Amino acid sequence: MFREIIQCVSLGSLAALAYSHDAAVAGSASGGFELRVVSSRAEAVSGGDVLVQLDAPNCCNWVAQLDGRDVTTSFRPAGDTGKVLALLSGLNIGSNSLEIRVRGEIEARLDIVNYPMAGPIFSGAHQTPFLCQTVFNGMGRALDADCNAKTVVQYYYKSTKPVHDDPINRQVNLLRAEFGKIPFGLPAGFKVYKPGRGLPSDVAQTTMSDGRVVPFIVRRELGVINRAVYEIRFLHQPGEPLPTPWHRLQGGWNGQLMYIFGGGLRAAYHQGNLYDWASDHALIAQGYATATSTFNTFFNNSNDVVSAETVSMVKEHFIKRYGVPTHTIGWGGSGGAMQLYLIAQNYPGLLDGIIPYISYPDALTFAQSIVGDCSLLSRAFDHSQQAFTEEQKSAISGFATWRSCGSVARQPEIGISPHNCAPDIPEGMIYDRLHRPHGVRCDMFDNEINVYGHDPKTGFARRPLDNVGVQYGLTAFKEGKIGAEQFVSLNEQMGGYDADGNWVSGRMDGDPDAIRRAYLQGQILTGGGGLGAIPIIDWRSYSDDAAGGHDSFESFATRARLTAANGTSANQVIQILPRGATYDQEIYLDPDPATSFSARRELDLVRQMRQWLDNMATDTRPGSLSEKVARDRPSEVSDACWATSGERIAGDGVFDHLGRCSQLYPHYGSPRTAAGGAFTDDVLKCTLRPIKEGDYSPSMTAEQLQRLRTAFPAGVCDSTRPGIGQEVTRATWQRF
Repeated sequence: MFREIIQCVSLGSLAALAYSHDAAVAGSASGGFELRVVSSRAEAVSGGDVLVQLDAPNCCNWVAQLDGRDVTTSFRPAGDTGKVLALLSGLNIGSNSLEIRVRGEIEARLDIVNYPMAGPIFSGAHQTPFLCQTVFNGMGRALDADCNAKTVVQYYYKSTKPVHDDPINRQVNLLRAEFGKIPFGLPAGFKVYKPGRGLPSDVAQTTMSDGRVVPFIVRRELGVINRAVYEIRFLHQPGEPLPTPWHRLQGGWNGQLMYIFGGGLRAAYHQGNLYDWASDHALIAQGYATATSTFNTFFNNSNDVVSAETVSMVKEHFIKRYGVPTHTIGWGGSGGAMQLYLIAQNYPGLLDGIIPYISYPDALTFAQSIVGDCSLLSRAFDHSQQAFTEEQKSAISGFATWRSCGSVARQPEIGISPHNCAPDIPEGMIYDRLHRPHGVRCDMFDNEINVYGHDPKTGFARRPLDNVGVQYGLTAFKEGKIGAEQFVSLNEQMGGYDADGNWVSGRMDGDPDAIRRAYLQGQILTGGGGLGAIPIIDWRSYSDDAAGGHDSFESFATRARLTAANGTSANQVIQILPRGATYDQEIYLDPDPATSFSARRELDLVRQMRQWLDNMATDTRPGSLSEKVARDRPSEVSDACWATSGERIAGDGVFDHLGRCSQLYPHYGSPRTAAGGAFTDDVLKCTLRPIKEGDYSPSMTAEQLQRLRTAFPAGVCDSTRPGIGQEVTRATWQRF
């Protein structure tokens, strides 16, 4: 069944090298023939067809054969690019062989491995049970157990007339303001366009980034790939030609793709819902194609490997239908930023550049050193015989204010509890120790059981969470902000969480195999893999002094990990805006999202990223991709912050200890850094050492020291040594 898809990921000139070269180029014979898959990696093709490029000398007649079938006539020139492309269909599931022959002799050969459109390719066995939600996403009933449904294409247009009185739009805007999402519907200021009825008189015009003026009519496409619902949008007037791999820049596409990643953190067991991203229309108005899927929103499925796999498959489908994008730029906040960083590290080539906002490095360190620790601290404060002031709680938490850590502490189930299922998962499906011991477990570890593996003791996923030896509040104690009795009492009260997300008095002892896998298989953002070779613009509005947990420390922890792994973080810039309404709030409440400050900011960031990628694409000097990404960064793309007056403060060193941006917007830490841990905040299980009396005297009594030894029978964390199993992730494109 034909299903068009959108996961707006783009394979640009640089991505083509990273994405195709390793596994898609055939060996060349003396005749100079070369074959490559341009729609995906050759060993990760899906859907039964593949887009192939042939470089052939003008020396002789050649014949192309796919598994013995003559497919020579499928190859034809792609415009004036000089490339010869073929969309080859009828692939077998599994291995296929494409050969170029001259007078019967093989001049080039390409091995292609094809998978079903429903997947999986590299993420491991499908999750079961699984709920289809195609109806809610506006596609009608699912046709099979893989939740496939008929592709839906809709059109809507920007109107020059007010449409605020439209009851449908009123309801959509109400949903957007209250929940930040809509299942499907019309954005504010837009109307339904019905092809075949002529061009409405109130269609607005828009000027694309390449200067063309076209009607502001949006083509919206919905389909299913890898069991996820995808969406793709770009400018297109019905009746006009659509882009193709041979004629890419037709209609309202400027050749660039934005891939959108959504936030949150929840397990799957369902397709999930598409979320409305109102500000996308500012990009669409300039000719960008935008895309997303339900598996690229962590609120639906916090499995980054499945997210990467879905990107690969959707991107492949997009390329086969519309052509290879010049650049793919990833965009996402919070849980979306986690995906951007992990995909760039673990599956390089899927994205050309990334723009994370209100970022965290990864879900695992977020769950351990923020969700878990803040929740445990909150409980310890409540049960301690000692009183703690707000200032003391802040110092112990590592955050600028306890309100930030405390706001996360009110949600201890995020990622850790198996009961943290989406509301649309029926209660009768959900795990209960007594009544449904075989029900679905919605913690992040069971959601990624293909990565972590089964714990033979419980049958559940292995869990890497650990706080053995962590001396919470150590820095505050050493600086005299809390007393010895407060420090000892706090650590006596901490405890941990068991496999069911329940508090227990003992510390959490992480599974060694799960910890090893987390580093080796890229669940921790270590800065390795492909992360050092991709342009990164990490930005946020400053909120460290407010509740919410999206502190600027996370951006700088990522920078520290990049530096530790690669010796440099020259491929990352950090930009901080003044305090104020969050980005998401402004998107959803602004009456004209195409012209809001957030939309203008998004356009400016995308423009900066495009310039950076363009510079790299035209750089023919020798050097690795990592060297190019550092030397080709435009001068205007730099570390920067904005004062409340509007002044832009930019350049190297603005975030140094005495830099102006650090003075305006200081960054702090986490409970683990406040416990003496590394600023990288990436140690899952610390190396232990015996307690030394000299570390605490003269302010600690002998009785308190003995209680501390009882609280830490195996010793305390040695911050001078790497963690247990800690290493930089090197392998990429791993399979599970």
